[in-house]
Amino acid sequence: MKTMQQGWLSIWLVKHEVVHRSLGFDHRGIETLQIKVGDWDSIVVILYVYGYNYLRSQCAYDIAPGGSLASVYHLTRIQYGIDNPEEVCIKVFAQKDNPRIPSVFWIWRSANFQERESYDMVGISYDNHPCLKRILMPESWIG
Repeated sequence: MKTMQQGWLSIWLVKHEVVHRSLGFDHRGIETLQIKVGDWDSIVVILYVYGYNYLRSQCAYDIAPGGSLASVYHLTRIQYGIDNPEEVCIKVFAQKDNPRIPSVFWIWRSANFQERESYDMVGISYDNHPCLKRILMPESWIG
Protein backbone atom coordinates (compact mmCIF):
# COMPACT_ATOMS: atom_id res chain seq x y z
CA MET A 1 0.00 0.00 0.00
CA LYS A 2 1.34 3.42 -0.98
CA THR A 3 1.58 5.99 1.82
CA MET A 4 0.75 9.61 1.13
CA GLN A 5 3.51 12.12 1.74
CA GLN A 6 2.82 15.17 3.83
CA GLY A 7 4.11 18.61 2.95
CA TRP A 8 5.49 21.20 5.36
CA LEU A 9 2.08 22.80 5.97
CA SER A 10 0.37 19.52 6.83
CA ILE A 11 3.22 18.61 9.19
CA TRP A 12 2.99 22.05 10.85
CA LEU A 13 -0.79 21.75 11.27
CA VAL A 14 -0.45 18.29 12.84
CA LYS A 15 2.20 19.62 15.23
CA HIS A 16 -0.18 22.41 16.32
CA GLU A 17 -3.21 20.09 16.49
CA VAL A 18 -5.17 21.77 13.70
CA VAL A 19 -7.53 19.25 12.14
CA HIS A 20 -7.14 18.95 8.39
CA ARG A 21 -6.79 16.34 5.69
CA SER A 22 -3.84 16.11 3.36
CA LEU A 23 -4.96 15.55 -0.23
CA GLY A 24 -1.42 14.99 -1.47
CA PHE A 25 0.32 16.91 -4.23
CA ASP A 26 -0.86 17.93 -7.67
CA HIS A 27 1.03 17.27 -10.91
CA ARG A 28 3.26 20.31 -10.26
CA GLY A 29 4.13 19.21 -6.72
CA ILE A 30 1.84 21.73 -4.98
CA GLU A 31 0.53 20.55 -1.62
CA THR A 32 -3.26 20.36 -1.38
CA LEU A 33 -5.11 20.36 1.94
CA GLN A 34 -8.72 20.09 3.03
CA ILE A 35 -9.61 22.45 5.88
CA LYS A 36 -12.78 22.51 7.98
CA VAL A 37 -14.94 25.61 7.60
CA GLY A 38 -14.60 26.40 11.32
CA ASP A 39 -10.79 26.41 11.10
CA TRP A 40 -10.55 28.49 7.92
CA ASP A 41 -10.23 31.89 9.64
CA SER A 42 -7.24 30.77 11.73
CA ILE A 43 -5.57 28.95 8.81
CA VAL A 44 -5.86 32.14 6.73
CA VAL A 45 -3.96 34.10 9.39
CA ILE A 46 -1.31 31.37 9.69
CA LEU A 47 -0.74 31.34 5.92
CA TYR A 48 -0.58 35.12 5.67
CA VAL A 49 1.85 35.42 8.58
CA TYR A 50 4.03 32.72 7.02
CA GLY A 51 4.23 34.84 3.87
CA TYR A 52 1.48 33.65 1.55
CA ASN A 53 0.78 37.18 0.42
CA TYR A 54 -0.82 36.48 -2.96
CA LEU A 55 -4.14 34.79 -3.70
CA ARG A 56 -3.42 33.50 -7.18
CA SER A 57 -6.90 32.16 -7.75
CA GLN A 58 -10.10 31.07 -6.06
CA CYS A 59 -12.84 28.95 -7.54
CA ALA A 60 -15.69 26.73 -6.39
CA TYR A 61 -17.29 23.55 -7.61
CA ASP A 62 -20.02 21.06 -6.80
CA ILE A 63 -18.44 17.80 -5.63
CA ALA A 64 -21.36 15.45 -6.33
CA PRO A 65 -25.15 15.39 -6.32
CA GLY A 66 -26.29 15.64 -2.70
CA GLY A 67 -22.71 16.16 -1.55
CA SER A 68 -20.70 19.19 -0.61
CA LEU A 69 -19.53 22.33 -2.36
CA ALA A 70 -15.83 23.14 -2.46
CA SER A 71 -14.16 26.53 -2.37
CA VAL A 72 -10.58 26.26 -3.60
CA TYR A 73 -7.81 28.75 -2.86
CA HIS A 74 -4.42 28.77 -4.63
CA LEU A 75 -1.97 30.78 -2.52
CA THR A 76 1.55 31.87 -3.38
CA ARG A 77 4.40 33.05 -1.19
CA ILE A 78 6.06 35.79 -3.25
CA GLN A 79 9.49 37.07 -2.23
CA TYR A 80 12.08 39.15 -4.05
CA GLY A 81 14.91 37.13 -5.54
CA ILE A 82 12.99 33.84 -5.49
CA ASP A 83 12.45 32.27 -8.91
CA ASN A 84 10.13 29.45 -7.79
CA PRO A 85 7.75 30.80 -5.13
CA GLU A 86 6.09 28.35 -2.74
CA GLU A 87 2.48 27.55 -3.46
CA VAL A 88 -0.28 25.73 -1.60
CA CYS A 89 -3.83 24.76 -2.52
CA ILE A 90 -6.51 24.83 0.17
CA LYS A 91 -9.96 23.28 -0.25
CA VAL A 92 -12.74 24.27 2.12
CA PHE A 93 -15.91 22.18 1.92
CA ALA A 94 -19.40 23.41 2.80
CA GLN A 95 -22.63 21.43 3.03
CA LYS A 96 -25.18 22.17 0.30
CA ASP A 97 -27.98 22.78 2.80
CA ASN A 98 -26.08 25.77 4.29
CA PRO A 99 -23.08 26.61 2.08
CA ARG A 100 -21.29 29.25 4.16
CA ILE A 101 -17.55 29.89 4.28
CA PRO A 102 -15.73 32.83 5.86
CA SER A 103 -14.52 35.32 3.25
CA VAL A 104 -10.79 35.95 2.89
CA PHE A 105 -11.38 39.42 1.41
CA TRP A 106 -10.16 41.04 4.63
CA ILE A 107 -6.68 39.57 4.08
CA TRP A 108 -6.43 39.12 0.28
CA ARG A 109 -8.37 41.85 -1.54
CA SER A 110 -8.14 39.89 -4.79
CA ALA A 111 -10.79 37.54 -3.34
CA ASN A 112 -13.44 40.18 -3.99
CA PHE A 113 -14.54 39.26 -7.51
CA GLN A 114 -13.48 35.62 -7.22
CA GLU A 115 -15.68 34.93 -4.18
CA ARG A 116 -18.51 36.88 -5.79
CA GLU A 117 -18.28 34.69 -8.88
CA SER A 118 -18.31 31.53 -6.72
CA TYR A 119 -21.35 32.88 -4.88
CA ASP A 120 -23.10 33.65 -8.16
CA MET A 121 -22.29 30.43 -10.02
CA VAL A 122 -22.14 27.81 -7.24
CA GLY A 123 -24.14 29.35 -4.39
CA ILE A 124 -21.58 29.51 -1.58
CA SER A 125 -22.15 32.46 0.76
CA TYR A 126 -18.92 34.08 1.96
CA ASP A 127 -19.45 35.47 5.46
CA ASN A 128 -18.19 39.03 6.05
CA HIS A 129 -17.64 39.70 2.35
CA PRO A 130 -18.18 43.47 1.92
CA CYS A 131 -20.20 43.29 -1.30
CA LEU A 132 -21.51 39.76 -1.84
CA LYS A 133 -23.85 40.23 -4.77
CA ARG A 134 -24.20 38.62 -8.15
CA ILE A 135 -21.48 39.44 -10.64
CA LEU A 136 -22.56 37.53 -13.77
CA MET A 137 -26.22 36.60 -13.47
CA PRO A 138 -29.09 39.07 -12.99
CA GLU A 139 -30.21 39.69 -9.40
CA SER A 140 -33.57 38.09 -10.22
CA TRP A 141 -31.92 34.78 -11.17
CA ILE A 142 -33.12 31.81 -9.11
CA GLY A 143 -30.70 28.94 -8.75
